[in-house]
Amino acid sequence: MNWKKALLIAADVILGVYLLLAVTAFNKPDDAAAVCQDVVVSIKGGDAEGFLTAADVKKMLKADHIALKGLPLSEINTREIEEKLQAKELIDEAQCYVTQNNNVCIDIHQRIPVVRVMNDRGDDYYVDINGKPLPRSEYSCNLIVATGHITPAYAERSLAPMANVMRSDKFWRNQVVQLNILADGSVELVPRVGDHIVYLGQPIGIQRKLERMKKFYIYGLSQAGWNKYERISVEFDNQIICKRK
Repeated sequence: MNWKKALLIAADVILGVYLLLAVTAFNKPDDAAAVCQDVVVSIKGGDAEGFLTAADVKKMLKADHIALKGLPLSEINTREIEEKLQAKELIDEAQCYVTQNNNVCIDIHQRIPVVRVMNDRGDDYYVDINGKPLPRSEYSCNLIVATGHITPAYAERSLAPMANVMRSDKFWRNQVVQLNILADGSVELVPRVGDHIVYLGQPIGIQRKLERMKKFYIYGLSQAGWNKYERISVEFDNQIICKRK
């Protein structure tokens, strides 16, 4: 039995040495002196839909005097970086973390603009997918322009939902150039193709109205001609009213 006891002791010793070496390997003295090798910024969902690019985010960090590359990792406060970025008007959420290869990664979820408002009071701003205003800035993107009688409440309650419906449909995303809001809150649509105005009426049941209008484009105007009418109304269910030029 002595040799079995000796074998167990030897195994314990070997295991202890292995654990000691493992702990030493993963907690090298050099880790305390590790520095940030690079800053990697990722715009979630891509930067084509919004204003921001990775370069813009790095400019924001520079403006806040946050220089990460070459800085010891022990001095980098990822939570503070997240809070500073999330305070920016164009950013919805920011996540910051350090990778095993000593890079600082920043994932950005930006606020997505869906329509540009240029109302009859001279206001000029963007509205995001939630109906909240975004500031005018040096950034630009190809969006529907909304004109006419638009208040902040109307933009949030009615305009943004309409724009979201159009944005989700490839046909209307390419076809709609402008929405004009009349004094009673009803909506006129200015198309990219065709010399006419589409009257949607009040901003309710928009998806149904657009589906009806799309079918009319495909089965009606494609035969009669895109410039035959000056005004097409889909205000009421189950009918399309056209006014000739």
